[in-house]
Amino acid sequence: MNITQLIGFTGLLAFTATTFAQSSYPDAIKVPDGHKIALETTGVGEITYECRDKPNMAGQTEWTFVGPKAVLNDRSGKQVGTYFGPPATWQAKDGSKVTGTQLAVAPSSPGNLPYQLVKANPAEGKGAMTGVSYIQRVALKGGVAPGSECTMANKGKQEVVKYQADYIFWAAN
Repeated sequence: MNITQLIGFTGLLAFTATTFAQSSYPDAIKVPDGHKIALETTGVGEITYECRDKPNMAGQTEWTFVGPKAVLNDRSGKQVGTYFGPPATWQAKDGSKVTGTQLAVAPSSPGNLPYQLVKANPAEGKGAMTGVSYIQRVALKGGVAPGSECTMANKGKQEVVKYQADYIFWAAN
């Protein structure tokens, strides 16, 4: 096999893996064509919720998302960054970081956060997050609002729930 064939073969493998990975997700959270996986991580951590008034519904309360705090590990389990907020921020150990705007969510399995697609803002700092254009949240475990009561009597109470999710970082080809 010459170098041109090898490059073509390698490109085919990358395309196939990306296509396969995308095909298993809801359309709403699929990354647009013209992007490749830049980094795959697993976020392990917690999400804080607070019992607050429902907007524009006097006398009614609900658990409201406050923010995440997680460690980002690579596929071998080594920490490569952190995820925290607000605003939602993914930071690599090299100091580079991105924030983003949620584009879409789609239901995952019961008891788990929804799938999510985020459009990344330009990275701050040079490093692993440079060039990241989209972030997908997939492979979800936990993280939903607490099942305990949220009433006027416990308004202001915060609860922390554990979660895990894969964060797939994408960059333009």
